[in-house]
Amino acid sequence: MTGRDLVNDICARFPGAELSDPWGGGHDAWKIGGKMFACIGSLGDGVSVKCRDVETAAMLIDAGIARRAPYFHKSWVRLDWDAAEDEMRHRLEMSYDLIRSSLTKKLQASLTARQEA
Repeated sequence: MTGRDLVNDICARFPGAELSDPWGGGHDAWKIGGKMFACIGSLGDGVSVKCRDVETAAMLIDAGIARRAPYFHKSWVRLDWDAAEDEMRHRLEMSYDLIRSSLTKKLQASLTARQEA
């Protein structure tokens, strides 16, 4: 399974998650309620995810777990395909949960609970 396949498999299991290619050219943008929580660029060199804050993103970058996500706010990081599967799964879950928590209460209530892996 490729890194792209792994990310798409993980994200497809999140309640309400939808895959789109908003810019064309082979981007995999995973969204919930119209808000993106994960993105694989057209180069397919990793997945970008949102962190809780800029400090968390900086910590992940400083620890060598991730790198700065190009074209995104500083609270986003890029995980390369050689990242540990558990780390990638965890970061995708955290990004999904963060974006999901920012949705309206009504939309949140319409979604089923995310199953723990």
